[in-house]
Amino acid sequence: MNWLMGPLLSQGLRALGLRYRGYRSQGSSVPAAGLCCAGLLLAWSLFRLESPGWQALRTRHGYWFPHLAPERPRSGDGLRYLLQAGWLLLTRPAGQRQPIWPARWRDAGSRRRRSASVADRQESETASPSSPRGLRRIGRMLMVLVSVLLALLCISQPFDLQTQLVFVMVLWAMAMAVRRLPGRFAALLMIMLSLLVSCRYLWWRYTSTLNWDDPLSLLFGLLLLAAETYAWLVLVLGYFQSLWPLHRQPTPLTAAPADWPVIDIMVPTYNEPLSVVKPTIYAALGIDWPKDKLNIYLLDDGDRATFREFAAEAGVRYIARPTHEHAKAGNLNYALRQAEGEFVAIFDCDHVPTRTFLQLTMGWFFKDKKLAMLQTPHHFFSPDPFERNLGRFGQTPNEGSLFYGLLQDGNDMWDATFFCGSCAVIRRSALDEVGGIAVETVTEDAHTSLRLHRLGYTSAYIRIPQAAGLATESLSAHIGQRIRWARGMVQIFRLDNPLLGKGLKLTQRLCYANAMLHFLSGIPRLIFLTAPLAFLLLHAYIIYAPALAIALYMLPHMIHANLANSRIQGKYRYSFWSEVYESVLAWYIARPTTVALFNPHKGTFNVTGKGGLVEQAHVDWEISRPYLVLVLLNLCGLIAGGWRLAYGDADEIPTVILSLGWVLFNMLILGGAIAVAVEARQVRQAHRVDIALPAAVKRADGHLFPCTVRDYSDGGVGIELRQDGVLQEGEPITLLLKQGQRECTFPATVRRRVGTRIGLQLSTMTREQHIAFIQCTFARADTWARWQDEFARDKPMASLSDVLALGWNGFQSLLDYLPSPLTRLSAGVSRLLAWLASFIPRNPDQDMPLSGPSRTFAQP
Repeated sequence: MNWLMGPLLSQGLRALGLRYRGYRSQGSSVPAAGLCCAGLLLAWSLFRLESPGWQALRTRHGYWFPHLAPERPRSGDGLRYLLQAGWLLLTRPAGQRQPIWPARWRDAGSRRRRSASVADRQESETASPSSPRGLRRIGRMLMVLVSVLLALLCISQPFDLQTQLVFVMVLWAMAMAVRRLPGRFAALLMIMLSLLVSCRYLWWRYTSTLNWDDPLSLLFGLLLLAAETYAWLVLVLGYFQSLWPLHRQPTPLTAAPADWPVIDIMVPTYNEPLSVVKPTIYAALGIDWPKDKLNIYLLDDGDRATFREFAAEAGVRYIARPTHEHAKAGNLNYALRQAEGEFVAIFDCDHVPTRTFLQLTMGWFFKDKKLAMLQTPHHFFSPDPFERNLGRFGQTPNEGSLFYGLLQDGNDMWDATFFCGSCAVIRRSALDEVGGIAVETVTEDAHTSLRLHRLGYTSAYIRIPQAAGLATESLSAHIGQRIRWARGMVQIFRLDNPLLGKGLKLTQRLCYANAMLHFLSGIPRLIFLTAPLAFLLLHAYIIYAPALAIALYMLPHMIHANLANSRIQGKYRYSFWSEVYESVLAWYIARPTTVALFNPHKGTFNVTGKGGLVEQAHVDWEISRPYLVLVLLNLCGLIAGGWRLAYGDADEIPTVILSLGWVLFNMLILGGAIAVAVEARQVRQAHRVDIALPAAVKRADGHLFPCTVRDYSDGGVGIELRQDGVLQEGEPITLLLKQGQRECTFPATVRRRVGTRIGLQLSTMTREQHIAFIQCTFARADTWARWQDEFARDKPMASLSDVLALGWNGFQSLLDYLPSPLTRLSAGVSRLLAWLASFIPRNPDQDMPLSGPSRTFAQP
C-alpha cells in the first residue's frame, strides 16, 4: 500500500503547490491563498469532489456563487460559501425554478424512490431506534418537541408591560425585516411570528382578562372571547391551507387522438334568458376535441320551447326532465342517466369555455388513474356588486380571487380541491361510484367532492382560467347566493362532517373544516361590530385589563396577522377588504347558518339570477337596513364615549379612547357596507371585455384598414385605427377577425368616433357568424390567461386608507339618497363634509400635466 500512497501524496502536494502559486499570481494574499489550499485539501478528503455531481456543480459555480471568484480567493471565503449555500437552501431567488442540486442527483434520487419496494418502505417505517434512520427520526422528534416547548414558554410566560413592549417590538422588527425578502422561508417566518403573537394574545385573554365578579362583564367578555377564538382558529387553518400552493401546470395528452375518451359537456339552465346561454353553447361547439368524441347537452329545467328549438338549430342534445326535485343536482343526475361518456365536463349556463379547456385539463386524467375531478377557476368578465357599486372593477381583486387564486391552489397541495359546480371535469366511473351529484345539501358541488375524497380518489386544480361568466348583477342576488353557500356548507358540516368518518387524510379534513367554518363568520363579525358598545353604553368590561395592556397585546396580534396575510395573499386579497366583505354578509348569513347547525334539513335551493339590469342608481334600503341599525348603535356609542370623556371617571379615559377608536373603525367599515348597497346604474345587457387583438375593417368601397380591437361584447366592438378620419359615424363596415388560420367577417355599423377610437355596433348576424364571433373572442385560448396577474401586490397602509375612504364615501352617498324631506338637509351636510375634506392635504396627481388644458377621453 505504501508504494501506491507515496506517489499519490506527492502528486497531490505538487497540485496544491501549483494551485497556491496560481492564487498568488491572481493577486490573492498569502493567508488567503494558504487558507484556500488548506480548505480544498480538507474538502477533497471529506467529499468526492471528482464525482459527476460535484463536477456539475463546479461548472455552474458562477451562477450559484456570483460574488465569489475561485481563481482569486479572499479571507473569509469559507464562511461566505457556507452562508450562500444556506441561503440557497432556505430561499430561492425570485423566479428560480431549477433545484440547486444537479440533474444527475435528482434523476438518481427519483429512480431510487421509484425502485423502492413495499418491503423497503415498511422496513424504513419500523426502523429500530438504534439504526441511523431511527436516530435521525428521534432527533427530528426531539427538535420538534424542543421547539414546541420554547413556543409554549414564549406564549405563556407572564410579562410586565415594559417587557411585553420590548417583546412585541423585537417581533415587529423581525417581521418588518423579512417581509420583503424573496422565497418561501420569509413567508413561513412571518407566519410563525404571527402565530406566536396571536397565541400569546389568546392565552392572555383566557387567563387574565375575564371579570368573574361582574356577571354582565363576564357575559359580554365571554361572547367576545368566543368570537376571537373562532377568528384565531380560522386564522390558523387559513395559514395551513395556503402554506404551500401547488401551482399545478397542465400536462400533455400522452395518448393518440384515436384513444382519447368520449366526453359529455353538460350546460344546466333553469330560468336564465337565451341570450345568456347562447355564447356558452356556441363556445362549446368550438372546443378542441374530436367531434365524434364530444357530446354537448343543454339541460333545460325550465322546459322551454325556445330552448328546445335553439338546441336543434345548434346541433346539441336537449334534455328536459319531467320532474324538478333537487334543483341543479337533480337536473345533472337525470342527464347522467342518459349520457354514456367516460368523463363529464360541467359549465354553468353563463360560463363561456375557451377552445383549449379539454386540452389543458385532460392530460392529468391520463397521468393519474385515481384522479376523479379537476377544477379550473371561476372567472367573471362582468363586475360583481362590490366592484361595480364601489367603482373598483379592475383595480382591486374581487371577492372570489382569494379562493380561486390561492386557497384552491393550497387545497391542491393537500389533495383537497373542491368541486365548484362549473368549469370542471369529472371521471364518470368515480361519479357513479358515489351515486352521482350529491342531493342532500344545497351545495351539491362541495359535497360531491367530499364523497369522492372519502373513497380515496384524488383531485386537481389548474389555476388557469379556461372559462368566464357573468357575476351577480345586484347586491341582493349576491347576498342570496352567499346565503345558499353558507347554509349548504354548514349542512355538510352537520350531515357529513369532514372531521369525522372514514376515508379522509388529516390534511383533507383540515381544509374542508376551514372552508365550512369560514361561513360561520356571521355572528362573530356582528360581535366585533358591537363589542365596544358594551363598555361605552353598559359599562361592562369586555376585556378586564388596563388600556395600555390591551393595546400591547391586541394591536400586535392584529398587525402581525395583517402583515402575514398581506405577504401570503397580497395578489388575491388586499388588506382590510375582508372586513367590508364579511360585514356586508354577516347579518344575512348569521341566521341561516345557525338554523342549519340545529336543523340541517331546513332550507331550499335558490337560483342566482344572471344577465339582469339596474335601470337607475339607488340605495337598496331593504338590504342596507341592518347596516343602518348598526351605524345608529355605534353612533350612540360615540355620543356616550364623548360624554364619558367629559364627565366620566378620569382613570377610565384611556379605555374610553381605545373603545372610541374601535367604534370609529367599525363605523367606517359599516360605511363601506352602505357604499356597496348603493346600486350603481347598469344598463348594458352585454358586458364589454378589454383586450388587444389585431383585426381589420373594410369599407363599402373595398378599402381595408388594419386596426386593434380594444374591447368587445356580444353586441359591439371597440377598435383603434392607425389613422384618423377614415370612418364616419353611421357608416356600414365589415369587421375581419382571425380564428386560427381562418378569417371571419362580421357586419357592423360605426356608432361612435373619437379620433382613432371607433365604437362599432354588430349588425344582425347569422347563426354561423354568431358562432364564429364567440369563438374569435370569448373562446380564444389566451383571453383570460393573464387576468389573474393584472393586480399589483398589496400595500397594507394604502389598503387601509382605501377602506377608510370608502366608508367616508358611503356615508356621503347615504346622505345624497335620503328621501324627502331630508334631501335639503343631506345636501347641506354633504357640502359641509366636502368643505371639511378640502382641508385634507393630497399628493400631486402624477398623471396631470404641469401646464396646458386637461383632457378627457370617452371610451367607445
